[in-house]
Amino acid sequence: MAYFARSLCCCLLFGSLALTHAVAAAASPSNRKDSAALESQKKSATASSTSASRAATSAITPAKADYRAVHDSAIVVDTHADTPMRFADDSFDPGSDAGRGHWDLAKARAGNLGVEFFSIWVEPSKNKDHAAHRALDMIDSVYRVVAAHPGQLALASGTKEIRALRTGPHKKIAILMGIEGGHAIENDLSILRNYYRLGARYMTMTWANSTEWAQSSGDLPKPDPETGRVKDPGLNDFGRQIVREMNRIGMMVDVSHVSDRTFYHTLTVSRAPVIASHSSSRALTNSPRNMTDEMLVALARSGGVAMVNFNCGFLSDDYNKRSADYWRDHPQEITRYRDLYRKYMEDKSQVAFSQLQEFEAALNRDVPRPPFSVLVDHIDHIAKVAGVDHVGIGSDFDGVPCMPQGMNSVADLPKITEALLQRGYTSEQVHKILGGNLLRVFADVERVSRELASEKPMDMRREVKMPEQSDEPKPKQPDAAKPEAPKKEEPK
Repeated sequence: MAYFARSLCCCLLFGSLALTHAVAAAASPSNRKDSAALESQKKSATASSTSASRAATSAITPAKADYRAVHDSAIVVDTHADTPMRFADDSFDPGSDAGRGHWDLAKARAGNLGVEFFSIWVEPSKNKDHAAHRALDMIDSVYRVVAAHPGQLALASGTKEIRALRTGPHKKIAILMGIEGGHAIENDLSILRNYYRLGARYMTMTWANSTEWAQSSGDLPKPDPETGRVKDPGLNDFGRQIVREMNRIGMMVDVSHVSDRTFYHTLTVSRAPVIASHSSSRALTNSPRNMTDEMLVALARSGGVAMVNFNCGFLSDDYNKRSADYWRDHPQEITRYRDLYRKYMEDKSQVAFSQLQEFEAALNRDVPRPPFSVLVDHIDHIAKVAGVDHVGIGSDFDGVPCMPQGMNSVADLPKITEALLQRGYTSEQVHKILGGNLLRVFADVERVSRELASEKPMDMRREVKMPEQSDEPKPKQPDAAKPEAPKKEEPK
């Protein structure tokens, strides 16, 4: 998704950073009965992760390992790239150079990308009455791109196909999709099932906008002035039904973007592990889009995985402060961006989304990017809090205007491997982070779907109420009068 577009909706970059931080601080679930248990679990997870890391490090010395060999031997999975907007709106062919974009085939090969989940993001206001139609257009654009490059790309439906595509001398990049925002199903479970049939293997419950059945972190109301609490309804009954249906069909449930209470409600309902397809650590960067340590521990307890977002705004509080200062000191740029965004929002607009992205990127060049180390800090923190089995990468390529220094495109993914090895992670642990953890969760989701299919379905027949019966004996009914036989006439 477009970070500035989201920021425009949420008022994150227009001098309201203090409000954003207040919302983030107040966005925790009001019901914290499990807080003590979560804190204990957090300490346990941190201790076990640290001890396991030290033990593995003592057995293998990765500091001088060939990071490129380690990287190239992994199945590298990225769970979030917004490139389909370029496919659909700009007719972008990834066989050509992406220019300022993050994703093309040459860059993907250079980064040894093995699996890409292309995001199907539907701008909610512009497509209010036809969200599903827009989503289908974007899915069609992915199909056309894959068909145009059959030697390098292939659609995959599950973990077995992914592993098959990444085996042998002629590897292809496995392409899957994720629906970013539950508003795209238009409150219709049949549309959800059709997205799955077309290749979507996860759905983010909300985007920055709430749905009728799930609260987003992007439009939480202001805290109550007396209690300081934020009204967060979380997930309602229909939202729970959606989670159960996703479990049934084998679609991963994605909790990025959702409010804290929606997160906990989702974990309670889902029988399968869930993912956060592109979220970072709130302990390091105070954004309501990021996950608290308590949330990370809860996610780990459910077997899920958090995929770290590369967006500068989710990686660095210092960057957010400098960005807010820049926008406060350059109000004319706000006006220019609002005008361009307003034109983009018009029906049949001639303004392409790539124009917004170029405008955003140009403005962000005036704000220094945070160092590459902040990205690795978030991966490292989640690995220590939740465990090394519960972290991965969800870049947000082509959906954000700023990434840390040194992370300029998908071609730079090997730098993550190098940095993790330098911090003492083993090659086995790095392989988990690069993609193994996500594939494990995906396989668990597939397993749960098979188990649900084999279970005896609930009896959904309507109950037929019997007539009420009384214990008192019913009065005996008199016998019906028998008709008299016709009299025989006497002979005269």
